[in-house]
Amino acid sequence: MSTTTLKDIAGQLMRDNKGLLAMDESTHTCNKRFEEVGIPQTEEYRRKYRDLIVNTPGLGRYISGAILFDETIKQSADDGTPFVNILQRNGIIPGIKVDEGAIPMVGFPGEKITEGLDGLGDRLKNYYNRGARFAKWRAVITIGAEIPSATCIKANAYTLARYAMFCQEAGLVPIVEPEVIMDGGHSLEKCAEVTTEVLHAVFNALYQHRVDLEGMILKPNMVLPGEGSAEKPSANQVAEATIKCFLRTVPATVPGIAFLSGGQPAELASERLNQMHVQFDNVMPWGLTFSYSRAVQQPALEIWKGKDENILEAQQALLHRVACNGAAKLGKYNHEMESADYKFQE
Repeated sequence: MSTTTLKDIAGQLMRDNKGLLAMDESTHTCNKRFEEVGIPQTEEYRRKYRDLIVNTPGLGRYISGAILFDETIKQSADDGTPFVNILQRNGIIPGIKVDEGAIPMVGFPGEKITEGLDGLGDRLKNYYNRGARFAKWRAVITIGAEIPSATCIKANAYTLARYAMFCQEAGLVPIVEPEVIMDGGHSLEKCAEVTTEVLHAVFNALYQHRVDLEGMILKPNMVLPGEGSAEKPSANQVAEATIKCFLRTVPATVPGIAFLSGGQPAELASERLNQMHVQFDNVMPWGLTFSYSRAVQQPALEIWKGKDENILEAQQALLHRVACNGAAKLGKYNHEMESADYKFQE
């Protein structure tokens, strides 16, 4: 596919007040979330839940692309319409998670490497034929005593670059996701230091693999202290640490950055994204949006509980969260929007 087409798709994913909906949870992760709220852990209930999501009225007002899982991209709604077709009909570009998960990195205790390069080219062609126009690959970087090692960072950067090259060859925009996870008690400063090192390594590898940076999107973590840290930075501090890190590491040719939520509470994820736009909109060379999973889905999941009579209310909760993040992408989010009575403008 031409670089122009890839650039156009990336531009569409970053447009207006929209973000990416990460609904690509693995079977294991989805079942774990179902178990927490008492939903049967079966393929049919997973299908019903994805049906609820893709058929949420108005979803396309705030979502430009949806990242699917292998199981999901093959599934259909109750009426037999493939989920991919429903998304496309609502102006949402289908995408696909293609990594096969992170496993322990041999010889490097506490660190992980992501699998999935074997046979990737053929899988991407299959997903393209099913309607996917972008893909996602997640690398996991852990902060701890003496880690991350330079070897772990470079190995994950290399696999991200190889994946991205395969994607562009197959006509899919790669979502490149190097996640410095929140596990641990590290400081905001330490997260900034590691995230900077990781992003330098990733973009160096992308350059070496001749990946067209105009036809990709970065999906990073925000710069945050670890969950076990006593630090409670303000939204202003998170915004400053994050954007300063990106200005040092992310080339201006990259069209967009779409944050993962990484376990942040839903309202905080919205507030922090909003603050970045409030403080830095006039200096950021790339678009900045959201690609949240739990931070937009959890309220809906807790309402639904696997019961058909709760579908409408759950859909309303999902739409509310993506609307809040759509406002945050424009720097217009405020806490009044969290009221159930708040009416978003069409």
